[in-house]
Amino acid sequence: MRTVVGYAPGAYDLFHVGHLNLLWRARGRCDYLVAGVVSDELCLRTKGVRPIIPLEERVAIVGAIDVVDAVHVEVVPDKLAAWQDVRFQRLFKGDDWQGTPKGDQLERRMRTVGVDVVYFPYTEQTSSTVLRLALRRLNAEDVEHAEAGVADLQV
Repeated sequence: MRTVVGYAPGAYDLFHVGHLNLLWRARGRCDYLVAGVVSDELCLRTKGVRPIIPLEERVAIVGAIDVVDAVHVEVVPDKLAAWQDVRFQRLFKGDDWQGTPKGDQLERRMRTVGVDVVYFPYTEQTSSTVLRLALRRLNAEDVEHAEAGVADLQV
């Protein structure tokens, strides 16, 4: 019997239920699941933001989840490079990629090595982007309150 290796790439920054949903669903579609964790530098280069949680911690968090069998650190954006290292048969992504130019290109490239791209529902209400924006707002409010407190002390 052939073991089906799955690959679930992501930044996994500010780990949340959307990440967990992807990993749980992916594990249900393969025998061995490898989570691809994007390096800090690659995340900055491809998304324009540096992760809040450092790479070593993101690797530890994702690797501690019982449905994940192994973690692979991605240092280049090309999923064919990850395939060279991991040799997976299925690649899992959120359905926000499906039908987009990036998703179509990913499917074409993965098809050249016999990999199926499987999409799962994207958890819209919880994302690292939304969490990052919420943290910025909270930080701005904290700064405003601190500045107001300093101004009160000066009076």
